[in-house]
Amino acid sequence: MTTPGRRGQTRLTICIGLVLAVGIACGGGPAGGSLSSPSATARAGGSPSPSVGFDWPEYHQSAARSGTGPGVPSFGSPRQAWRAAVDGDVYASPLIVSGHVLVATENNTVYSLDLFSGAVVWQRHLGDPVDSSTLPCGNIGPVTGITGTPAADVVGSRLYVVAFLRGYHHVLFALSLTDGSVVGQQAVDPPGSDPSVQQERGALALGSGRVYIPFGGLYGDCGNYHGYVVAVPSAGLPTLYYRTPVAREAGIWNPAGVTVDATGAVYVVTGNGSATQSFAYSNSVIQLSPDLQVRSFFAPANWRSLDAGDTDLGSVGATLLPSLGVVVAIGKEGVAYLLRADQLGGVGGQIASGAVCAGAWGGTAWSGPMVLVPCSDGLVALSVSQTTFSIAWKAPSPRLGSPIIAAGAVWAIEPETGRLFALDFSSGSVLFTANLGQARHFSTPAATEGFVVAPAGAQVAAFAVEG
Repeated sequence: MTTPGRRGQTRLTICIGLVLAVGIACGGGPAGGSLSSPSATARAGGSPSPSVGFDWPEYHQSAARSGTGPGVPSFGSPRQAWRAAVDGDVYASPLIVSGHVLVATENNTVYSLDLFSGAVVWQRHLGDPVDSSTLPCGNIGPVTGITGTPAADVVGSRLYVVAFLRGYHHVLFALSLTDGSVVGQQAVDPPGSDPSVQQERGALALGSGRVYIPFGGLYGDCGNYHGYVVAVPSAGLPTLYYRTPVAREAGIWNPAGVTVDATGAVYVVTGNGSATQSFAYSNSVIQLSPDLQVRSFFAPANWRSLDAGDTDLGSVGATLLPSLGVVVAIGKEGVAYLLRADQLGGVGGQIASGAVCAGAWGGTAWSGPMVLVPCSDGLVALSVSQTTFSIAWKAPSPRLGSPIIAAGAVWAIEPETGRLFALDFSSGSVLFTANLGQARHFSTPAATEGFVVAPAGAQVAAFAVEG
């Protein structure tokens, strides 16, 4: 597997204090020893922001990862509304809740910004990040802290975020959405893992009263890392773990993390695994129950050659189309697979497959039967049915831009050039571009009524879609 990221090593024993909409766990304050005491800064005397009705509380809007925002107001003449600097690089996607933009940095700081002005409402530093030069491999630097996109529980008014802390610990924090105070925290490094070679790159997801946290490896595939999903539950239940059974590797590292369907089933896609003669869930789409038991799986018939070539299927998450009952998977090889959602098909058991592009990395978006795929040679729109798919259009730019849909347009950031694109949904023609200045691997925007918010290196920029 090849992915940006960093990990930690020493395991903590910290009491959890997580409050989900569905329950509450044991209370807890800051951990001792290697953790810095959290600090917060709140805006004084700010007037309330105008209300908006549409929230974007998880990566690509929800645990279903549709990437679809409001259609109104419709696309007009976009303009930059504001730009705000933060204290580190932003690899995670911004979130939008109740008129506030939530931003997490590699310096382990979380910000709440006013959607309409970019002013800081509160900020919370969660502890010293890891010095990247101390890790055996990886490509996020000079420090690595919060990389995976957090998840917000709007009803419970909580934000869940995993920080990588100095001393090599991955810790899940629950923050109040109101003022950023730490409600609870828990170490989430899986038992027996080496956190210094595990990266929490994928987005967190909420479902079935649990916070789902994926883990993969660092860029460079160093050390004895594995693919994991950690499920941190509500009160009175143990934390659950799923680990890919191959001897090493098979990370769950793509930025979309896990996909959760309406029944609570959890879908993950894994990367390349270490050499093995018997199949062990590398380069696979895996359907897990809410308590992380394997229900079904799919792997391409050429999974061994994908392993040998570092050609991860898991460079893109699972795209679940509930109205059709299918899943679309595509990875570095650029071959798309159409799968039954309820029974993924086993090895070589796809409904249909075909070459789509030179290779795909990042997160997809979908609306109806249309799936938008972030390819290295441009953005591709697939028209999908229950039995087949075809290419509806292909745009040469943005390349490797994880798309979202908002105001009737497709929005994506091209990491190499640091440009934000808006494309026509029906044709892929370019409607608008803006220079963000900088972008990071898999930079992904978020949207609500009237705004698209984009990470821009160590800044965040908001664009008014009407102009």
